[in-house]
Amino acid sequence: MAPDLRQDFNMMEQRKRVSMILQSPAFCDELDTMIHDQLKRGKTPTSLLALQQIADFMTTSIPTMYPAAPQGGMAALNMSLGMVTPVNDLRGSDSISYEKGEKLLRCKLAAFYRLTDLFGWSQLIYNHLTVRVNSDQERFIVVPFGLLYSEVSASSLVKINIQGEIVDRGSTNLGVNQAGFTLHSAIYAARPDVKCVVHVHTPAGAAVSAMKCGLLPISPEALTLGEVAYHDYHGILIDKEENVLIQKNLGPTSKVLILRNHGLVSVGETVEEAFYYIHNLVTACEIQVRTLASAGGPGNLVMLDPAKYKFRPRCSDLSRPVSACQAVLPTAWSVPTLLFIVTVQLVDDRAAGWHSKVVVKWIL
Repeated sequence: MAPDLRQDFNMMEQRKRVSMILQSPAFCDELDTMIHDQLKRGKTPTSLLALQQIADFMTTSIPTMYPAAPQGGMAALNMSLGMVTPVNDLRGSDSISYEKGEKLLRCKLAAFYRLTDLFGWSQLIYNHLTVRVNSDQERFIVVPFGLLYSEVSASSLVKINIQGEIVDRGSTNLGVNQAGFTLHSAIYAARPDVKCVVHVHTPAGAAVSAMKCGLLPISPEALTLGEVAYHDYHGILIDKEENVLIQKNLGPTSKVLILRNHGLVSVGETVEEAFYYIHNLVTACEIQVRTLASAGGPGNLVMLDPAKYKFRPRCSDLSRPVSACQAVLPTAWSVPTLLFIVTVQLVDDRAAGWHSKVVVKWIL
């Protein structure tokens, strides 16, 4: 072999080995640990900039060894164009400015927005998923108005107060949709137990919300929702008197609210619980719409008895560990937490660069 060809061949082999090392999970975990260790030693350590540059290069420039095909939503287009922004983009001074608890909530909520887009629940820039960050000061985080769900990251989320006024704008110059936050503020004010509120307009959800029969008990997903609350449509939610009516209709214990001729709402004591309820609610609505379309009407459907369902050996208390529900894998996680972790990992496998494994690691 000619010397020039041998040199080129050796260079290609070296690049291949370096690429495999940079893309290995072990190297990524080690680099992430080094960055966090450097952050603990000071805001601007000498070696932090170099580590951050390497991490940014890995998440934005290097393709995966076996890239998965885009599955759907705006994220699929971004992935195909190589424009995936990591969920956990809190680095350097941005990371230090937030407490660990808020950083985790920001990553969880950003991942939730990405999941909403992936599942086709988003409606361009409309609807909201929000999280209560601080109960004492009543601070909340929400997507900036004008950002697609596929673009949301931990740093881009905006922190607001109960009136919808901006406290921390995040990494964008966008504002918030205060009218859209009205529903959320009404729920947070009446339900101190609620830490996360989800509001979506899926086609099947809007269809069921327009049915006089409401959500029918024809699927296990429908029965997991408990008592479903309803609120009649009065136009855009900006009236304070309607806020009182929403609070009354939701009640002190319901986790699911169907807005008539409008859309779906779920609440939870955690992000994971809110995800659990909205996932089951959306699925139950899709089942109902498809079943009614083929069955010819409610009279031809087999209704399930919620009273009998409660006595079946399932885990009705979502706060109990999975092991208490006789699951195959003994773990201290609750059912919603396990579902959220598994789903986020699935998304991470499909969209390299989301950094959702960081979220999972923090949960553990």
